[in-house]
Amino acid sequence: MANSEYSGETTVIANAKLGSLIYLWVTAGVIVLDQISKAIIEHTLGLYQSISVLPVLEITRLHNTGAAFSFLADEAGWQRWPFTALAAVVSVILVFWLRRIDRNSRALATAVALILGGALGNVIDRVRLGHVIDFIHAHWADHYFPAFNVADSAITVGAVLLLLDAWLEAR
Repeated sequence: MANSEYSGETTVIANAKLGSLIYLWVTAGVIVLDQISKAIIEHTLGLYQSISVLPVLEITRLHNTGAAFSFLADEAGWQRWPFTALAAVVSVILVFWLRRIDRNSRALATAVALILGGALGNVIDRVRLGHVIDFIHAHWADHYFPAFNVADSAITVGAVLLLLDAWLEAR
C-alpha cells in the first residue's frame, strides 16, 4: 500500500511542476489550423483576390506586414523583426506562465494556450514570408473591419477568455 501512496504523491508533484503545460495541445491545434488555412489561401487565391461568402463576409488574400489590424503596415519593412522578436519573447513568457497555472484553472490555461498558438502562428508567417497572411474580411456596406486569420481569432478569443476568467475570479 505504501508504494501506491508514494506513486500517487509522485504524480501529484510531477503534475504541479508541469502546471498546465498539457494545454500546449491547444496551442499546437491553433498553429496547425492556422497554417493549413493559410496554405489553402496561398494556393487558391492570388493576392487581393476575393471570394464572397456572405453579404457581409469575404475570403480575401491579403498580406499584412504590420501588427494587429495592420498597425504600421505602411512602413518600409523595418517592423518585421521587432514584431517577430516581440512575439517570440511574449511566447516564452506565456509558456512559463502556462507552466505556473494550476491544471484545474481550465479557462485561464485555455486562454493562455490560445494566445500562444495565435502568436506563434503569425510568427511562423513573419519568419517564413516576411508578412502575415490575412483572409477573413468582414464588412457592413462600405465599412470594412481589418482582415484577420485563424491565429488572430485565437488571440482574440484567448484575450476575451482571459478577461472573463479575471472577472469571474474577482467575483
